[in-house]
Formats: sequence, structure tokens, C-alpha cells
Amino acid sequence: MNTLRGWWLVTGLPLPTRPDAMEAAAAGGLVLLCLALGVLAGRTIGPRLAAAWKAHVANHAEGLGPRMCLIVRHGSCALALAILANAHGWHPLAGMPIGLALGAATALFMHQLLRGLGIPRWASWLVAAILFVGLFSRSVGGLQPISDTLDLVGFNVGSRRFSLLALVTILIVSVSLIALVRLANRIIGHAIGRSHGLDATQKLLGQKIAAIGVVIAAFFVGIDLLGIDLTAFAVFSGAFGLAVGFGLQKTIGNLIAGIILLMDRSIKPGDVIVVGDSFGWVNKIGVRAVSVLTRDGKEHLIPNENLMTQEVENWSFTNRNVRVRIAVGVAYESDLRLAQELMLKAATDSPRVLNSPKPNVWLTSYGDYAVEHEILAWISDPESGVGNVRSDVLNRLWWLFKEHGIVVPVPRQEIYIRSRRED
Repeated sequence: MNTLRGWWLVTGLPLPTRPDAMEAAAAGGLVLLCLALGVLAGRTIGPRLAAAWKAHVANHAEGLGPRMCLIVRHGSCALALAILANAHGWHPLAGMPIGLALGAATALFMHQLLRGLGIPRWASWLVAAILFVGLFSRSVGGLQPISDTLDLVGFNVGSRRFSLLALVTILIVSVSLIALVRLANRIIGHAIGRSHGLDATQKLLGQKIAAIGVVIAAFFVGIDLLGIDLTAFAVFSGAFGLAVGFGLQKTIGNLIAGIILLMDRSIKPGDVIVVGDSFGWVNKIGVRAVSVLTRDGKEHLIPNENLMTQEVENWSFTNRNVRVRIAVGVAYESDLRLAQELMLKAATDSPRVLNSPKPNVWLTSYGDYAVEHEILAWISDPESGVGNVRSDVLNRLWWLFKEHGIVVPVPRQEIYIRSRRED
């Protein structure tokens, strides 16, 4: 007992009375009750909320789904403890366990939430630690001394005060706004994606515009929360305009070109296009570039501006049907009518060739050593490749020619040697 009295005297705190000790014991019991409620909520409400989140948001928030039970547990506990902390004017001894539990629960809740939204681990733990210290200090009545101490470490620039307190405030506001922007973008993007009245291009355009709007709104909210005067940016507006005119010209041009591509719907995800040497189907239209996936598994990133200024072949702009041309040469001594029938049969038997429009065979020219033909076959899935269709038809035709004695000629030259008489 004397040891306990000496410790209280050293810390400068008054020795608790019997009612204070009883109040602290009651507060500790209520804290345990709040912790139990949080665990119960995490086990009962958490799985249901996770299933609902997965069903309504799907793959737009992959990180939050697996953490939903922990988020509900810590969030429910923090909410119950916050109600408990403000329901009564607790003695500092009783407020200590409440503040400790409230700070820990809120810190863990924020850490899980921020990690689920893709915030780096160091940033989420730093914000969690700041929240823990702030809430615990507030519960025991010591938040003002900490704020004053942080504000003392700094310097003044004109009318502005730069201190550790301002740095902590900027950090918390920035991380919170980034997390809210990501959460809003995922929810709004999924809501637009599930709309039945829009096609794929309109959905993508709506998602891009919504994302830009959310970022702009978050910027102005952050400016207001941090108390920054917007007139201060007027000084840098000229420099920013020069930067856009010189350094960011291509970036801004690609951004505008991407928006135009989405608006006029000339290129949309899933289209099969040819740009220069790049052939493939459009996988994604981004802010800066269009992702074109080739049959080799390579992903070509083509700047949006190139698609606006260069010639682009879109094989599926108005119709997904694409005609494949297959050149075939037949020897002059062969039965041309039979050879043409076999060409049609090889094309018709190929599984990817359409029956409507029907394949056709054209005689194109009388070559040096063969009668040149061209098989015209239609397919409706060009993203699956064109060369494999040509290969399949030629393989079938090879065995049909073998069975019916049709000769495929090879280039040949005849050389005549004439002897010269000597007089």
C-alpha cells in the first residue's frame, strides 16, 4: 500500500478514493463488455456484410472483402467505446482503460480499412498510431498539452505556421482523402458497370469522368479542411500553364484523346484493331494509353494520341465478321473444277468458318507455274486469331488434294542448252 502511495506521489496524480476505484472497476467491466460486443458483431454481422459486399461490389474492392469481419469487429467495438466514453464524465482513473481500449480499437479499425483500400502498410500504421495517441490522450484529459507541444516545434512563414502539428494534420487528411477517393471510385465504378442502359464504351467513359470528378471534389475538400487559401495558387497558375504547355503537353493530349475515343466510340474494349505493326484486341482504354493484347500474349501500350492521328483498322467497328483470304495454287494439268470444290469443302469443314456468309473461291490469275486461287472465308471471332484459321483450312485442303490427285506445283525453271557449231 505504501509502495502504491509513493508511486502516485511520484506521478503527481492524486491518490484515488474508494468511489474513484469503484468507478474505474465499473469502467473496466464495461470495456470488456464492449470488446465482447465487437467480437460478437464481427462473427455474426461480418460474414453477412462481406457476402453482401462481394455480391454488390464484386471485384472492385478485393482488399476489403477478406478484411470485412475484422473491420466490423474493431469498428463496432470502437463505436460502443465512443458511446461509453461520452455517456458519463469519467474520472481520469476510470477514463484510462476506456481511452486505452478506444484508441486501440479505432487504430486497428483504421489500419484494416486503409490496408483494404490499398494504402501502404507504413502509412496505415502511422495513421493508426496517431489516432491511438490522440484518442487515449483525450480520454485522460491530456490532448491539449500534446497539441501545444507539437505546435511549438515549427516555424512561421508570413502568416502561416509550419509545425509538427500541421504535418500530422496534413498526413491524416491526405491519407483519409486518398482512401475515400479509392472507396468512392470503386463503388461508383461498380454502380455504373452494372447499369443496363449503357454499353461498354459509355460505362467506361462514365467511370473515367466519375473518377476525375471524385478527385477534384476531394482536392477542394482537402483544401478546405487544411484551411489553405486558394488565392495562394494564383501565383503559380502561370508557371503551371507553362508546364502544361511544354512538359505536360503529351500527357494532356493523351488524356483528351482518350476521352474523345470513349465519346465517339470509334474504339472500345474488345475491338480487334491494327495500328502499324500492332495487331490484337483492345484490352483496356486508359487515361494515357490503350492496351492492345496480341495473340502472342504481348500487351502493347499505344498512346491515345496515336490512335487519333494515325490510320487504324478496326475489324469489329460495325460488324465482328472478318473475311480471311487464303491463297492456293493448283497445277495446270489438274481438274480445276474438282480442285475448287475441294477448296470449298476444306473451308466449310473448318469449325470457325461461318456458314453465313458462305465461303467462296475465286480464280485470281494464271501464274507462271500454277493457276492461282483465293479462298474467301468469314469468321466472327477475330480476337482468337486469323493465322490458325488459315492453317486449319490449308491442312484440310492438303489431305483432300492428296486423296483426289490434285497437284500443288512448285516453282520450276526450264533451261535449254544449245551447242554452237564452230566453222
